[in-house]
Amino acid sequence: MTSTLEPQAGDPFLTYEERLRTLSEASVEQHFDAFLDIDWDDPDHAIDPTDERWILPEVDVLGRHPWYQALPRDEQIRIGIYRQANVTKVGLQFEQILIAGLMNYALTLPNGSAEFRYATHEATEECHHTQMFQEFVNRSGQDVGGGSRFFRTVGPLLPLAAKLAPFGFFYGVLAGEEPIDHVQKSVLRAGDGMHPLLQRIMQIHVAEEARHIGFAHQYLVHKAPRLRRGERAVLSIVVPVVMKWLCNEILVPSAKARRDMGIPKSVVDDLYWDSEDSQKFLRDLFGDVRMLAEETGIMNPVSRRVWRALGIDGRSSRYRSQPASAAA
Repeated sequence: MTSTLEPQAGDPFLTYEERLRTLSEASVEQHFDAFLDIDWDDPDHAIDPTDERWILPEVDVLGRHPWYQALPRDEQIRIGIYRQANVTKVGLQFEQILIAGLMNYALTLPNGSAEFRYATHEATEECHHTQMFQEFVNRSGQDVGGGSRFFRTVGPLLPLAAKLAPFGFFYGVLAGEEPIDHVQKSVLRAGDGMHPLLQRIMQIHVAEEARHIGFAHQYLVHKAPRLRRGERAVLSIVVPVVMKWLCNEILVPSAKARRDMGIPKSVVDDLYWDSEDSQKFLRDLFGDVRMLAEETGIMNPVSRRVWRALGIDGRSSRYRSQPASAAA
């Protein structure tokens, strides 16, 4: 469920400004409203705490773990609802930071800027995502906290990077968007019998995130030649660190979430990221970003060691959204 205009944005014969105009036109032609495009009061969308469709699918790292699969069905359902609500809350918090950063960045742009128009389109869409995500959390009945206390504390400061270090900020955007996008696409591709409300939310989010991720990629490739040598060296080290940090914030349950779900420490350690299966999952998340790091000149022998030390190295994608199995 992606925009029919999105592939044109990557046309090598288009200028950067033309690609951004294409993305902006796609946002006009295909966009979603959190309260028009989801029928929240549809009986099929009701959240029933006994509905087995809340059991986590095997594409979820927790859902396929033997500890979770050995639990009674009612406990699998309870943890499944909580898990989905908490991941949604983290996504909401990340997008609040992104919206603030986009507005900070837009303050620096001149009249007639194609970046200004698309950045505000994206901020508008992200506002609808936060409304959609919060409504789901509210209706789930789960008192989730989202990200870690540290993430929620430093979060208000992160949008400043959009004005002070925009190149690094847009890599940070991908650090949050790529893991969510990868997981949601995997769930939708699996075609398991998921709850229709969650499925609709994911479909909308994946459709619009394709453009948002595309903008970040276009921006970084366009701006990379202007980086000074020292900036490039620093970014080559900082980017993989930020990637791993924000990936953990989004995918690894916070201390509160682990307590609420009752996940033993040994299971947490295995899931994030000690087991061979979870390590492969982690590496697969960043195939597109590794490709981008090479394209923007911030992948070098030193940074490769950092990617490897953080467990997020591996073969780069040949094209955006390449399935991990095709890259193996």
